[in-house]
Amino acid sequence: MNKTLLDKCKNFEEADKVKSLGLYPYFRPIATGQHTWVKLANGKKVLMMGSNSYMGLTDDPRVIEAAIEAVKKYGTGCAGSRFLNGTITIHRELEEKLADFVGKESALLYSTGFMVNQGVISTLVCRGEYIITDRLDHASIIDGARLAYGKMVRYRHNDMAHLETVLKKLPLDAGKLIIVDGVFSMDGDIAKLPEIVELAEKYNMVVMSDDAHALGVLGPKGDGTAAHFAITDKVDLIMATFSKSLASIGGFVAGNRDVIDYLQHNSRALIFSASPPPAAVGAAQKALEIIETEPWRRKRLWKITHYMQSEIKSMGFNIGSTETPIIPIIVGGFMTVLKMNKMLEDEGVFVNPVVPPAVQPNQSLIRLSFMATHTDEDLTYALDKIRKVGKTLNVIE
Repeated sequence: MNKTLLDKCKNFEEADKVKSLGLYPYFRPIATGQHTWVKLANGKKVLMMGSNSYMGLTDDPRVIEAAIEAVKKYGTGCAGSRFLNGTITIHRELEEKLADFVGKESALLYSTGFMVNQGVISTLVCRGEYIITDRLDHASIIDGARLAYGKMVRYRHNDMAHLETVLKKLPLDAGKLIIVDGVFSMDGDIAKLPEIVELAEKYNMVVMSDDAHALGVLGPKGDGTAAHFAITDKVDLIMATFSKSLASIGGFVAGNRDVIDYLQHNSRALIFSASPPPAAVGAAQKALEIIETEPWRRKRLWKITHYMQSEIKSMGFNIGSTETPIIPIIVGGFMTVLKMNKMLEDEGVFVNPVVPPAVQPNQSLIRLSFMATHTDEDLTYALDKIRKVGKTLNVIE
């Protein structure tokens, strides 16, 4: 039988080519928790400079204990969807706390952050309506837009003049949802949310902020991008994941009560998926409590961020327009990035290589991200190794 559908799999050779060179950088198994230092499966100890655990809570004993206690009380899973038998009391408790934290009336938990964007966008945007996205928006936003019956239109990254040009071409009375990353996950820059809100009022749009990388990091209390700009009341929907600052897995969306009620009863990604498990919810709830009561973590993270941005830039590296704890070292060439990643790992530093299509051609980069629990000694160690490898590869002089 000629199974042409699977030919693409048989002919896929890119990964094997990179593996043959000893430069394959993905699916590296880690044999410990996401501490500041981790041990790889081969036994090598490396400094973790590629984690999204911004608050450094994934190995916090209080978060671990909260997960254990949730399992003891509720079991390992909910054996159903939120819609039917899978809603437990801590789901409701966390929804109330998250809504209060980000300044909205109500919130709704999903099993992953990816599913939030898929579920919200595909549910809210119908035929004859529009989804407006930044060209650097996360893949979950793009996939959510593809699932919706409405039409997706895109504008150049953080280009407000181009955004208005796009909006002028759309019917003023049509339903429109603009959704942007609060913090862009590869470049580390912040969405121009105040300008977006102004355009939304002018062109009749609903605004949604994806705060996956902003929750815990931006805002007076870590309450996200809208709070950072003091425009929470003008941003209609705020979503975020648990897999970054909240040290778990899952996601939520927050907004007006009537919108959340509509999503509860119409979002297929919610209704037809298993509930977030008790351990994940318990861990996220404790992490949120710690973020609220230990503001030193956010202050420490920003001190680290400003120091590392300054030091890496002074070495001669191109770090683009980053404004956050995500620092891209823009190297350019695909193979150079893979070599830099491997050399840094050999030197004891774990980073993330980012290559097309995640970035534009000739814009491949090494992505650094920091935790509030990194020590000054950790930073010095990382800088020494980054400088050494950058010089060896002639990325810097």
